[in-house]
Amino acid sequence: MAQPTELDSSAISQLPINERIEWLVARERQFAASYQSAEAYLARNLYHAKHPTAVLALKCMDGRLNLALATNTPVGIIEPFRSIGGRFDLGWPYFGEVMSVEVQQMTRQGRRTLILINYHYSKGDRSRGCAGWNYDTDASRAGAQLLKRQLDEMFGAHHQTVYPLVCGFETDDDALILHGQNNEVLDMSSLDSEDLESMPAILARLYPDMPHMIQQDLLPIVQGNFHHIEKVRRMTRTLDIVHHEWMIALGRGFSWLHMANQALIIGPWGPELAPPIHTAAAIVQSNMKDKRIPDDGMVLFSVAPYVELGIDRARAEQKARFLSRFGAEIIRADFPDLSKKLHIRSAVLSWPTMQMDLLENGQA
Repeated sequence: MAQPTELDSSAISQLPINERIEWLVARERQFAASYQSAEAYLARNLYHAKHPTAVLALKCMDGRLNLALATNTPVGIIEPFRSIGGRFDLGWPYFGEVMSVEVQQMTRQGRRTLILINYHYSKGDRSRGCAGWNYDTDASRAGAQLLKRQLDEMFGAHHQTVYPLVCGFETDDDALILHGQNNEVLDMSSLDSEDLESMPAILARLYPDMPHMIQQDLLPIVQGNFHHIEKVRRMTRTLDIVHHEWMIALGRGFSWLHMANQALIIGPWGPELAPPIHTAAAIVQSNMKDKRIPDDGMVLFSVAPYVELGIDRARAEQKARFLSRFGAEIIRADFPDLSKKLHIRSAVLSWPTMQMDLLENGQA
């Protein structure tokens, strides 16, 4: 019997490995069913009609960075790109190519693109910050600024079509930290209702070179974040300090896996996948050794997305299986004891429906 997805993060990590795997599959199915519902479909279409700017988010693998939830935005509007520490480089062959294709597709549709470049931290405890940057917020912020300069070089510094925006995320309050054009910083958690009423003028001051349409489409995102912060402050929630990841998620298509400290998500962006897989496996092994998770098993879960049936889906199947084989080979070579506890799953995911299909022979 699959465990209910309402379990908190620490409770899930303590389940027997087979129940954790059942929980994973059930969580994705619930996500897909919700995404495919008539209400969600209409909400996305209505939102796109009112706010045509495409929104991409470059962010860390940390499950706490759920921008749709934190901004009260319908699921599917903000397209996430994840990497350990939110580290990206447009010189990476695949990442640069994907970004170029994404922007050109939006441009052909007559849409501008807003790119949120996320770094994250915790104001309450440094150890709740970004492990991908060794909890160094200054370094992660500098990495985001460097990526913004690369995007400016690639798409143009006048920002009439593509607007890269450095945007911190404070995980205790789920607050956006907006970095303006003139080094002004706006912490959404510091605002009150009067500030919210003047938000259009605030955005115009922060981003004087931002096209009016993008400002109009950024507005509901920041307004939604303000209301979400108010809700968070009325909640009693446990702030996960200790990491207890038991899964390596390899590939793309993990929007459904928004929960802290369950998985280390490695996007297929960089030229070298072996080092981050090694690092992730070392973290899982340490979690077992220190008894933060049971030592009965870990999961390597590879997912490859597709848009169309036929060749595109067949390609995705090949990619998912390759990622599983590649990841398993690294773990077996570098962590022979851990590899004895390895459970491997491969899947493809339909971008239009968010429906995930497990592949046979997932045990690579």
